[in-house]
Amino acid sequence: MYVSHLTLHDFRSYASADVALEPGVTAFIGRNGQGKTNLVEAIDYLSRLASHRVATDAPLIRAGADQAVVRAAVVRDGRTAVLEVELNPGKSNRARINRSPLPRARELVGLVRTVVFSPEDLTLVKGDPSDRRKFLDDLLVLRTPRLAGVRSDYDRVLRQRNSLLKTARLSKGALDTLGVWDAHLARTGAELLAERIALVDALRPYVGKAYETVARGATRDDADVEYKPSFDLEGRTERDDLTEALLAEVERRRGDELDRGISLVGPHRDELLLRLGELPVKGYASHGESWSFALALRLASYDLLRADGDDPILILDDVFAELDTERRAQLADLVAGAEQVLVTAAVAADVPAALAGVRYAVANGEVVREQ
Repeated sequence: MYVSHLTLHDFRSYASADVALEPGVTAFIGRNGQGKTNLVEAIDYLSRLASHRVATDAPLIRAGADQAVVRAAVVRDGRTAVLEVELNPGKSNRARINRSPLPRARELVGLVRTVVFSPEDLTLVKGDPSDRRKFLDDLLVLRTPRLAGVRSDYDRVLRQRNSLLKTARLSKGALDTLGVWDAHLARTGAELLAERIALVDALRPYVGKAYETVARGATRDDADVEYKPSFDLEGRTERDDLTEALLAEVERRRGDELDRGISLVGPHRDELLLRLGELPVKGYASHGESWSFALALRLASYDLLRADGDDPILILDDVFAELDTERRAQLADLVAGAEQVLVTAAVAADVPAALAGVRYAVANGEVVREQ
């Protein structure tokens, strides 16, 4: 799978842009603020309907414009499909395949798979638990696109339930209604929980292998990941059992939730634990070890998606400037054989020799092919 053409209208800094792409490595070279990351961000957006840089769509619309359009020709097994998403801040986004509208934009998710390496990846190790939960959920949705709906349903239930908890002490009606939302929380939460647990089990061996590859002198037993739920599951992993367990724990914590006015049980409170040996990475690992672990998480995601049968598009967004020479070379060697690799860099010298390929100069809103 690869993107053969990218077209943008009013996306980020681009009033319009048309860029021809091909398999192998393509590097976009330009000073900061010239728009090189905007190009790869658009392709990643088609994959997940979310940006790896911002939490909402509004910053993706060019200043003064009402909407933005991202369109890409995607080649898979020799056949081309044109995927398009129209971003409408404050309203529903719209999506099309070969100009035919889709009932819901999220049906576009997963048709293109991307794995993004970026400077923000360090937050996977040093950031809040929410950063690691997002990492898991984004990977879940790429592997099984229908889970985008499950995640959306859970977020909606959580918002409604939190709203009720804030008013339940003052309103008997709200307290009575809470039981209905408990059931919704347990049902959708159990599905999300079961999928996350299975994902971490599948990801674990790939993380160890990737860390061994990118870290100096490490072995695959050094790095480990573990899913830590918000309460003891006592070994339960099946969805029905998890539903019952969530309901029981919600009832047990009812008083605490009413006192605090917030949901204290469920996947939104869970954590992905990262370890090097017996110690947690966060707070104990050096800067270099933290970077190696972040890279290992992304490489493990790539390997897992490949094992599912598709070569994801690899996006290396300004990541080489953050790495020392040895890690640059190691990462470049690992990804050079991917079906399509898109690289951004401020200067050409930051791109390792192993990633020689097509290069575009990006400056003043123009994207010009150099070779």
